[in-house]
Amino acid sequence: MDMNIQKHMAFVKTVECGSFTKAAEKLHYSQSAVSRMINDLETEWRIVLLERGKSGVKLTSDGMKLLPYAQSVCREYEKLQMAVDELNGLESGLIRIGTFSSVATHWLPNIIREFRKAYPDIDYELLLGDYTEIEGWISDGRVDCGFLRLPACPDFETIFLERDRLLAVLPEGHPLSPLEKVPVSALCGEPFMLLEKGGKAEVAEIFERCNVTPDVRFTTWDDYAIMSMVEGGLGISILPELILRRTPYRIVAKELDVPAYREIGIAMRNGKTASRAVKRFLDYLRCR
Repeated sequence: MDMNIQKHMAFVKTVECGSFTKAAEKLHYSQSAVSRMINDLETEWRIVLLERGKSGVKLTSDGMKLLPYAQSVCREYEKLQMAVDELNGLESGLIRIGTFSSVATHWLPNIIREFRKAYPDIDYELLLGDYTEIEGWISDGRVDCGFLRLPACPDFETIFLERDRLLAVLPEGHPLSPLEKVPVSALCGEPFMLLEKGGKAEVAEIFERCNVTPDVRFTTWDDYAIMSMVEGGLGISILPELILRRTPYRIVAKELDVPAYREIGIAMRNGKTASRAVKRFLDYLRCR
């Protein structure tokens, strides 16, 4: 690999990780090597890129201006390597995927395991976030594709994958737990734990549709934090059925009295310009 590309990658990865040590682990270099490469860049460009401190590193204003260009160089280099691999007849490459917790936990292990049977030399980089973060990563080119709630950004190409029911989540022994279907209005009588995944207010939309207002005491995008709090008797909630599979928490999931679901899909900026590895991965998802 060209030494200048290594320096660019060291710079980009250090910013992503927030420290030389973590970047070194990701890149399989020593901490001193990563630090030295960034020092070399700063010397060559006569610019201070990073502020060093006890809590890690952060971009200077000059570094912030140059980071997008360094990221672009690294992405183009990855595309070059994939093209070289394809010309050599190799089914290798890197697939960068943005995902949220329920897909990462219950879908991706099986998807990747099966896909690797046909393409064992393809590597994966997973970024975990909420819907808004994943859309941003797709737009910025930080990931090749991302799992999202549909509809997504109109500029994206999307593939519908599955409809996921939204269920009422109650502590064991709760008075509503014997019901076959839980009325949405009945969830407004006690503290409510609200799941919101970055601007896509799928749970709030249910209450708006039913013209009722929950007593929201806690809001987070972490599904597992909500399940733990419900188990502890701190309130009740509504969660996607997917995240409730094989849950270790002592909770009860019940269908709501109104149709409630989210549509999960995978999105990308442009399927035509995607790498060969990504295209094969998307083809596999379409057929699964």
